[in-house]
Amino acid sequence: QVQLVESGGGLVQPGGSLRLSCAASGSIFSIYVMDWGWYRQAPGKQRELVAAIASGGTTNYADSVKGRFTISRDNAKKTVYLQMNSLKPEDTAVYYCNAAKATMNYWGQGTQVTVSS
Repeated sequence: QVQLVESGGGLVQPGGSLRLSCAASGSIFSIYVMDWGWYRQAPGKQRELVAAIASGGTTNYADSVKGRFTISRDNAKKTVYLQMNSLKPEDTAVYYCNAAKATMNYWGQGTQVTVSS
């Protein structure tokens, strides 16, 4: 089993920045073997993929966050990050970390991000 714990959410003004962290623990030797994604879910909306990094390092982003968000990983810390800059009110959501490989699929509990003045 793999456990994922997100942190770093909070209240930020429009134009501000936050860095989310997803710390992995349990039966995971290297985060490089997994495909990682950050998802978000706003009230009344479906969960959507925001950013992803494949095991090989390829990244992709939702059009709505391109140029503003960056996903990265640190295997030594077994942590995946989401740097969020130039935040907008429409970025307000609960952000979830996901790790997947073959039949394995793990989710964190989520962290709230609120962008408001």
